[in-house]
Amino acid sequence: MAPPQASVSSWSCKQVARWLREEGFTVYVELLCTQHRLDGTSLLALTEADLRGPPLGLTILGDIKRLALALRRLQRQNQELLDELGLRPNDGAGATLVVAGGGTWGCNGADHWCSGGERLWNGTELRLRECNGVGAGSGGVLGHSHANGKCRQNHNLGRLDPELWKTVISSVYVMFVFGFTSFVMVIVHERVPDMRTYPPLPDIFLDSVPRIPWAFAMAEACGLILCYIFLLILLLHKHRSIVFRRLCSLMGTVFLLRCVTMFVTSLSVPGQHLQCASKMYGDSWGKLQRAIAIWSGFGMTLTGVHTCGDYMFSGHTVVLTILNFFVTEYTPRSWNLIHTISWVLNLFGIFFILAAHEHYSIDVFIAFYITTRLFLYYHTLANTRAFHHSRRARIWFPMFSFFECNVNGPVPNQYHWPFDKPDFMRSLIG
Repeated sequence: MAPPQASVSSWSCKQVARWLREEGFTVYVELLCTQHRLDGTSLLALTEADLRGPPLGLTILGDIKRLALALRRLQRQNQELLDELGLRPNDGAGATLVVAGGGTWGCNGADHWCSGGERLWNGTELRLRECNGVGAGSGGVLGHSHANGKCRQNHNLGRLDPELWKTVISSVYVMFVFGFTSFVMVIVHERVPDMRTYPPLPDIFLDSVPRIPWAFAMAEACGLILCYIFLLILLLHKHRSIVFRRLCSLMGTVFLLRCVTMFVTSLSVPGQHLQCASKMYGDSWGKLQRAIAIWSGFGMTLTGVHTCGDYMFSGHTVVLTILNFFVTEYTPRSWNLIHTISWVLNLFGIFFILAAHEHYSIDVFIAFYITTRLFLYYHTLANTRAFHHSRRARIWFPMFSFFECNVNGPVPNQYHWPFDKPDFMRSLIG
């Protein structure tokens, strides 16, 4: 060993070469000390991943393991020096890098966070080499998270925090939006155009397909079936809190946009069969009572709610589409039957809406387009995390940044029975 009075951090390349010879690695002195000029500080930072990967590229497994063990012994003997340098010894694989906030990054160590490849961390690409641990699996990533607008280090990235309080906030948000939508529908009903002055607009589909009286009830039935399927999946999903939070935030945002569009533009009634006329509800209390009736009946004709003027765009199409996308997103790709049923219900529901002549074709098309784009944009940002902690994300997507700041990457489709009984369901589902 090198003289004890000399700090390892002050070792020169010659002293590192002497340590290698004393440890029995004379064959690597030329490679490490001459070619790559390894001094004491860089020796302490050396890991098994560095030995295996380029530019060193050691290929003899026994030498790699013995040298890695010698490095770990040296690091344990110089723990205080490692802390000063921002490094910590790791029982599994040499030193790990201490990042801001006290978290660590390492490979093959006690905390297995990575499984190879490249990961994005706060916009910076870290190339993690030879990481074959089994802790967080391939979904493990290194990153920061926000807490009340401030960035904090996330130490347990292999686990998704349900953050139930955020789910409660998202539930309150969507219920408020539904209530606000109901009130706007009351206002819109007072401004519905007179059918004698403004007849139905030309529409290729409505003009070509005869009206089916029972079609709208069938569209709502398709929506109910999709809702029951989603609720079953939500009940069994391990990360049900995150899934439900995303549903509430997306549903609330789309319906909030719908409030704007149907208030700004009042389309004429799409069919002569609709007995729609401008209706005044008197004072604010009368309007509020009508809004509560619409809200409590979920705006569905099956519950006895009939509305007029809320055409741009179709709320029924939004619900059908968003439920379909959540069912297909949060079930395994191999569940082809469930996905097929979900898409059939979605598409048939849209057809029945049009066949009932309750909406113009453009209402349905815009509703489908906005819902699908918003769903895909949201999940693309949530899954990549490249945009999570930028200032732009907090300015343009504050709700997304708030709800998703601590969700590290894609949500795995894992299921378990949430109750203690019966036992056979716990063993069947997990």
